[in-house]
Amino acid sequence: MASGTTRGGLIAAAVTVVCAVTVLAAPGMAWAGPNPAPSASATPAPGTTPGAAPGTTAGAGAGTTPAPSKDLQAVRAQLDTLYHDAAVATDAYNAAEEAAKKQSAALVELARKIVKGRERLAELKTRAGAAAAAQYRTGGLPDEAHLLLSDNPQEFLDGTGRVLQGQKATKGLLAELTQTQQDLEQYAEDASAQWQKLEANRKAKAKAQKRIEQQIAAAEELESQLEKQEKERLAQLEKETAQQAQTAWLDTGVLKGAQGKATTQGAKAVRFATAQMGKPYEWGAEGPKTFDCSGLTSQAWASAGVPVPRTSQEQWKQLPHVAVEDMRPGDLIIYFKDASHVALYVGDGTIVHAPRPGRTVTLAGAGSMPILGVVRPGA
Repeated sequence: MASGTTRGGLIAAAVTVVCAVTVLAAPGMAWAGPNPAPSASATPAPGTTPGAAPGTTAGAGAGTTPAPSKDLQAVRAQLDTLYHDAAVATDAYNAAEEAAKKQSAALVELARKIVKGRERLAELKTRAGAAAAAQYRTGGLPDEAHLLLSDNPQEFLDGTGRVLQGQKATKGLLAELTQTQQDLEQYAEDASAQWQKLEANRKAKAKAQKRIEQQIAAAEELESQLEKQEKERLAQLEKETAQQAQTAWLDTGVLKGAQGKATTQGAKAVRFATAQMGKPYEWGAEGPKTFDCSGLTSQAWASAGVPVPRTSQEQWKQLPHVAVEDMRPGDLIIYFKDASHVALYVGDGTIVHAPRPGRTVTLAGAGSMPILGVVRPGA
């Protein structure tokens, strides 16, 4: 604590800090992460096309559409990059939001401790004052003099024992008073530190939100420049690319070993996630009307009574990893090297996920995007 800062001033400042928490820690508007760019190493549900119902045969319509123009290929790649960057920023936003919630809760708890400590301190001071006054009234002459002047020596000796007990209690009282004062100072310092962290995360959230909005705006501006036929061809190109990735993934035989059945909790998570199909993607959202990718997966498992980290990156870091060949319905599939996207595996090579801005929660092929790995909540 800085020299010259009074205990009362520090504690008062800490209480002021806590009172401001509800203003700065209020969660901001929520959205989510983008639909990662498909790659040859990824794929949708067995024989499915992202955005199409699982079961659509791979190669349907093959050879009936003209080769995509190089310009549309470039547009698709640029859109993939923009939405991927927005997804990364979304994860940063969600992480800062979660940290801010924890810091806000910590500040509220510290405020409670400070109030309780101040009440205890006032009580101890009152008791210490009464003890000091009692000691003063019985003081003056030494014990030997009191013994000689006493009409009842035994009564005096009994009284002396009580005095010694009282003195011991007084020392204990003063020690508790000192400790309580020290605790209050520590609570105030902790509140100040938590406030600084809260401020830092508020800035991180604002920075991430700005980045998200910039990337999404750039993507929307790029798409707005396309003619209707170009947009239709671009959508078809995205489906074909994802379908090719899914087919390549299935051709590896990866699903031959993935025959595990969902646990009771996993089945609940699958039911929750698939029930959200058709709801819009919104970055930072955890439902009930909109979701981002990790908002959907975290809420799906929360509905099954299993809390999981809020962001796809933390889900990858904290949850147990399992081999892709051993995955079962309810497992979470993490995509891209930076773990910027996540989906819930529903079985038969299919996932349900919240793809990106402008899309809705939908089924897709598990291999339609580059798979980083699989994690298992509740393992």
